[in-house]
Amino acid sequence: MNNLSDFFEKEITISGFAENVRNLQWVQFIVLRNKNGRVQITIEKSEEQNKEMVEIVNGLTNESTIKVTGILKKNEKVKMGGAEIIPSKIEVTSLSAPELPISIKDKNAAEIDTRLDYRFVDLRNDYNSLIFKIQSDMVKYLREFLYEKEFTEIHTPKLIGTASESGSEVFEVKYFDRKAYLAQSPQFYKQMAMAAGFERIFEVGPVFRAENSNTNRHTTEFTGFDLEFSFINSFEDVMELEEELLTNMLTKLHDKYADIIKETYGKEVIVPKTKFPRIKLADLYKELEERYGYKVSDETKLDLTTEAEKLSYKYAMEVYNSEFIFVTDYPKDKRAFYHMRKDGVTQGYDLIWRGVEITTGAQREHRYDVLKKQAKEKGLDEDVKFYLEFFKYGCPPHGGFGIGVDRLIMLLLGLPSIKEAMFIFRGPNRLNP
Repeated sequence: MNNLSDFFEKEITISGFAENVRNLQWVQFIVLRNKNGRVQITIEKSEEQNKEMVEIVNGLTNESTIKVTGILKKNEKVKMGGAEIIPSKIEVTSLSAPELPISIKDKNAAEIDTRLDYRFVDLRNDYNSLIFKIQSDMVKYLREFLYEKEFTEIHTPKLIGTASESGSEVFEVKYFDRKAYLAQSPQFYKQMAMAAGFERIFEVGPVFRAENSNTNRHTTEFTGFDLEFSFINSFEDVMELEEELLTNMLTKLHDKYADIIKETYGKEVIVPKTKFPRIKLADLYKELEERYGYKVSDETKLDLTTEAEKLSYKYAMEVYNSEFIFVTDYPKDKRAFYHMRKDGVTQGYDLIWRGVEITTGAQREHRYDVLKKQAKEKGLDEDVKFYLEFFKYGCPPHGGFGIGVDRLIMLLLGLPSIKEAMFIFRGPNRLNP
């Protein structure tokens, strides 16, 4: 419990879950748990003034919620912070059913899908709840960095009128007398903000992907951290900003959580000490073949495979001692129409961290005539007319990227599945709770 020692010999009132109730012959013990930790409640049965409280505790079940008023005493024999509360009043604010559907103490006692059915109980486990404390600070550090760089946080619509942003399928919804779609990303509206003269913006919000994927890192709804900024010289500026952003975030997470992450999840928080290495896609496949015998067809080499992502991590660690690696020079056919091109090569990158792609970033095409031509090549010119309008009246050179917050915390903590990293997981076969 935070700062309990400041209240020794004082009356306090505290609320939480009755994590454990022990009813012995002469004494009753309750372990009260809330977001700040645990404290022991001790009731002597023989004392007349405790009679009413003894009866309350006799009917108390584990995981009920209680409100306790009493004197905080120092007691070195108590393992939880050397303190206990001698109560004068106990109020049961809600009574739990006697049998829990899953174990709170042992998260491995049930399969992940069973745990997700009872996520509201599963998240009471310390291992699980800590994930979201760390995630909250992770997003806070990302935000703070951008605020210091004079970025503006915006909130873009998630109901959109066109389904043609990228190759990913979209969710269709009924919108009064017509169709609408759930946004696959805030990309179009980030670029609209550039045309509007905002210059530097970011957003943290939901992203929807109607992909029938059942891997350990895919989900149909996730939280995206997206940014866009103007007056860049090349996509190198975008890579440098992301490198600085992530290094700052990892530095602050290391300072606050390194020990507990190592103890709880068995992972080191590694703060990059050098710039992230950069390699062209074709050169990476050449290295993977020469070093590890990884051979794929020429067609496959036009994009990064899952296995190549894993091996790129091995390569980056062996050659550069880096957990990160930028992969550049993707062919235009494998990238969105709004990526800027130079000699048929898109001016963008993928960022791989610990063997998994966490970002696709790029300089965007901001010239109306060129963008219109590239959209037409993809057969999208009619579908994205509203988007093309953003660029008719002047738009500065710009670029940006997006990061999946859930995937980032999964990799940081070494979680086996993105299901563990999300407050509530959504996948092809899960729409509840």
